Order: sequence, then C-alpha cells, then structure tokens
Amino acid sequence: MSLITLTTDFGIKDPFVAMMKGVIYSINNDVSIIDISHGIENHDVSDGSFIISHTFNYFPKDTIHVVVVDPEVGSNRRPIIARASDHYFIGPDNGVLSLVIAGDQSASVYEITAERYFLRSAGNTFHGRDIFAPVAGWLSKGGELNNFGNIVTDHVCLKVHKPYKDDGILKGEIIYIDKFGNLFTNISRSDIEEYRQNRQDSSMMIGFRGREIAGIKSYYSESKRLEFAGIINSFGLLEIYSYTGNAAGLSNANKGDAVSLYFKGF
Repeated sequence: MSLITLTTDFGIKDPFVAMMKGVIYSINNDVSIIDISHGIENHDVSDGSFIISHTFNYFPKDTIHVVVVDPEVGSNRRPIIARASDHYFIGPDNGVLSLVIAGDQSASVYEITAERYFLRSAGNTFHGRDIFAPVAGWLSKGGELNNFGNIVTDHVCLKVHKPYKDDGILKGEIIYIDKFGNLFTNISRSDIEEYRQNRQDSSMMIGFRGREIAGIKSYYSESKRLEFAGIINSFGLLEIYSYTGNAAGLSNANKGDAVSLYFKGF
C-alpha cells in the first residue's frame, strides 16, 4: 500500500483538505493518507519547509509528501515534483520543498506540465486539489517522474541563515514557534557542543529580546513555572520556553528575532 502525507496551511474549518483526499482516493483507493499538519501559518512558506524537512524522514522510504503552502497559486510559479532522500515531494516551486531537496545532493526535480493528470476546474485558485492531489494519486499507482514533466535545475531555494560566531558570541535567530509558544532557534546541539568546548553548560548564557537566561535545562519542569529557560528539543535545536507558559506571548517574540549564546564574564 502506498503512503501519502499532506502538509498545508488550510486549517480544518474549510473542506479543502477533504477535497484533496477525495481526489486522491478517486484515483487510488488502495492508498493511506496521513495528515502531518494543516496548521502552518497562513502563506508561511518557511514554516512549511521547516515542518516537512524535520518530519519526512520518520516515514518509510518512497512515501509521497504533498506540501501546499502556496500564496502565489494561479501565477506563473511552477508546480514541481521531486525525488530526494528516497522520498517523493510534490508542491509549488516557491521554496517550500527547498530544504528537503537541499538535503540530498542527488535529488532530482521536475516541473509538472502533463495536464492529462490534472483535475478539470472552474477556477485557478486551488492547485492543491486540481494539480498536486491528482499527481500524488497517479504517482502512487506507479507513475514515473518523467511522465509528469521535464527535469529542472533552477528551482526556488529559500535563504537559510546559519548561526555564526562574532567576537566570541554565538549568534542565531528564532526560526519557528510551535503551538505552545516555544521558540525554536537555528542553533543546533552540535553548534553548542562545538562552541562550548570544555566549558560547563551552567556558565552558558542565552540572550534574546533583552533577557538573559542561565544555562540549558535537561527537561521542561526543571525550571520554575513561567520562568524562561533554554533546552535542546526533540528536533536537536536550542529552544527557549516558559514552563507551563507561552514564551512567544510573554516576550512578544517573532521569527527572525536574534538569539545569542555566550559565557558570563567572557
């Protein structure tokens, strides 16, 4: 049985996700569909890219991942299909698939041009239903990528900011905010281990939005209620949280806000 995942910013109020599933099942009713998330922030391509890049590898190889965060739907932006890291990815060419593509140097990307696989539609505002869902359905039946279009090498890539050292300080930024208001940064466990060398975690400080946080906790409840703290989360990234609180709300933090690591008295 083929497996298809869906990741969108559609939410659950409207019938959009159900329509996509209906199209897929109409083409191949021997497929399993799993929702990764439909709570991506509206039009937030970077959020969609982050979620799929950190999630796809928990699924079996050859899983088909449909990712629709598509503010330019109906424009001349291309629909694409990619093979990367032994998985398939379908979505708009706006950068939402760029992180998974960048993760595999042998990835192949095709522009979807074979309109015979498209669903006829009265409008041009729902490519999730009319292009991406039917292509996923036909691909799940064993279609070859070159049946859907021609290979391209100029697909859109998101600009990725990496942490860097400046005058002895490790500098990064907030890249994702989850449902609990936890602030994910682009600073990884390996970045921290390389930075701290033989120094103790207890002397490490985290700075953001005028706050100074001491050290990195091992688990959430190690800190006091509503206290700001740092932790290495399940994504392997430095996260700033407020135990039983909402760090984003309490600090008015946003994606892109600066975060720094330094040692007291450096």
